[in-house]
Amino acid sequence: MATRGDNRRGGTIMISAVAERYDIHPQTLRLYEREGLLDPPRSKGNTRLYDEPSLKRLEAILTLTRDMGVNLAGVEVILRLQDELERLKAERDRAVEAMRNRSVTATVQHTHALVRITRGPLVPLSDDSESDES
Repeated sequence: MATRGDNRRGGTIMISAVAERYDIHPQTLRLYEREGLLDPPRSKGNTRLYDEPSLKRLEAILTLTRDMGVNLAGVEVILRLQDELERLKAERDRAVEAMRNRSVTATVQHTHALVRITRGPLVPLSDDSESDES
């Protein structure tokens, strides 16, 4: 729920509200963006509007820097590796789905071949009585 001064716009939060929420100076947020650690979406007027993924990434940055003492160069490496891991997981999931689809297709083709061998060709069912003339 948006509170007064939260500066929300359609599920996004402006930089001043983010800075207040996370007890961080707006210039630090801009630094994170210049360093390539954050890339918040922008409005048509070029205002930074932090969405949920941007806030999650900021939370990761703050955990690494504040709680773990990681410097920004280390944060960059860690975030890059996390992004690469997510990309690889998505690629793996697509490959598994493609293999699953090929397996199902092969199983159906194999089943049809077995039916043809044991019973003859498969004839589609229809309402026509033409098949009764055989």
